[in-house]
Amino acid sequence: MRARFLVSEVRIGLRRNLTMTFAVIVTTAISLSLLGIGLLSNAQVGAMKDYWYDKIEVSVFLCGNLSESPSCASGIVTADQRITIQKDLQDMSVVESVFYESQSEAFKRFQERFKDSAIAQNVTADQLPESFRVKLKDPTQFSVIVSAFSGRPGVDVVQDQRTILEKFFKLLGVLRNGALAVGLASVLTAALLISNTLRIAAFNRRRETGVMRLVGASSWSIQLPFLLEGVISAIIGWGLATGLLAGLKTVIDSNVAPLLTFTKFFGWGEVWVASAWLLATGLVVSILASVITLRRHLKV
Repeated sequence: MRARFLVSEVRIGLRRNLTMTFAVIVTTAISLSLLGIGLLSNAQVGAMKDYWYDKIEVSVFLCGNLSESPSCASGIVTADQRITIQKDLQDMSVVESVFYESQSEAFKRFQERFKDSAIAQNVTADQLPESFRVKLKDPTQFSVIVSAFSGRPGVDVVQDQRTILEKFFKLLGVLRNGALAVGLASVLTAALLISNTLRIAAFNRRRETGVMRLVGASSWSIQLPFLLEGVISAIIGWGLATGLLAGLKTVIDSNVAPLLTFTKFFGWGEVWVASAWLLATGLVVSILASVITLRRHLKV
């Protein structure tokens, strides 16, 4: 009988404040969706880092005709220097593989990359340096290669591709933090709306709660229906937010991923983890907003 009465009270409360309840659900759904996008943005940055850092190569450029480094003062790299450098690279414990790129191969790659640019017409093969492209077992060990080969006779410069990617990931990090900040601000807005809705509901039902108090009902019994109204609205909003995130993932898999095959995207596992965080956030925010509001405004 008590459970039936509780369900009846919750249903009556939701129906009486239908407009405000709808507003709470929509606001919660949008707020949690924005927070979820921030969480998925964080997952995307992590996925891209894992993908690209695994493919990072260190380029050891050898002395060529245009090299101006002090280590190239004696001229272009000799055959003996080239062989010795390659052998030393292959013998290093941090190195997984070494690929030699000749001037003609570098020129061919340059022409493919800049085929639509005027600069491609003004560069010849002898102007591009030879190089060794080195794949490390651990990309963070780049400094080992730098200290071993920078300034060595025959070596012009040692370049790590990670320094280029770090700037890109720093930009992604700023965008990710912005998305998380917007999501958290939206969740705060939803909490305020939940609080305002419960305050209005408590005011509209002040006579009923007064009667319940007179017949000996406890504060918890009086507050529980209001608390459940906020929780139910938050759960419905969470369901809509999860649907939006699932729709976003579907669009990425069907329309975006086939076009951007050069990188990796977050998986469904990250979507469900984000959904779980959103559920926890929605429940915590709803319960806190409800308890604080009811203690302040539900006094009979």
